[in-house]
Amino acid sequence: MSAPAYDQIGINYSDIRRADPRIEAAIWEALGDARTVLNIGAGTGSYEPTDRDVIAVEPSPVMIAQRPAGSAPAIQGVAEAIPLEDKSMDATMGVFTMQHWDDVDCGLTEVLRVTRKRIVFLTLDLDVTELMWLCRDYLPEIIEHDRKAFPTITRLQTTLPNVQVDTIPVPADCTDGFLVALWSRPEAHLGSHVRRASSTWHRLPPAVIENGLDQLRHDLDNGEWDRRFGHLRTLDTLDVGLRLVTAELLAK
Repeated sequence: MSAPAYDQIGINYSDIRRADPRIEAAIWEALGDARTVLNIGAGTGSYEPTDRDVIAVEPSPVMIAQRPAGSAPAIQGVAEAIPLEDKSMDATMGVFTMQHWDDVDCGLTEVLRVTRKRIVFLTLDLDVTELMWLCRDYLPEIIEHDRKAFPTITRLQTTLPNVQVDTIPVPADCTDGFLVALWSRPEAHLGSHVRRASSTWHRLPPAVIENGLDQLRHDLDNGEWDRRFGHLRTLDTLDVGLRLVTAELLAK
């Protein structure tokens, strides 16, 4: 997605998209012994480690402006043309970023160029995500669109070396309000401020979104959602397709 688009989405983004400490811990552990880290598509800086030297690259000035005081330095730029020298960073991390790149293959080539040791991406396995009630029963258009944007896990395993894929269960009380993190909080999707912070809602036709939300609202009002999915409100975590993809660039 272009920087101008995120200049609209990014308004109040940091109010909804706050790093969840459990997901954060998994990302930091995956970074291993890397001392210098590039955060590509860095947004407002969620999930950046605080105990390492980080450089952020982000296309949107609105997102950069919301980075907290004391955050790592941010460069306005894109994945397809990373403004860093070859093999200049121990590790590169990216959180929900690849689906926004104009050219995923070019972006991955650039990430490989600037990284010495390790690449860590937080992304979605859409084969699992499509089973989540919102995508399956109310807005299947989400998956139809996302399959054109997200690189598949198989594609990442083919493109990157020595890939490990870890399932990250999403907590029911996840503080990062990304779309499928709200799997047990259906009412949240009815809030425009929540939807504003997820790019999916900006990519689908307004009529499609309204139809899906009208059905969700109706099912919440008459109790149908809880009859079908109320058991989810009792769970602590759920696998909604969140995956941590780690590629080791140096042979061990």
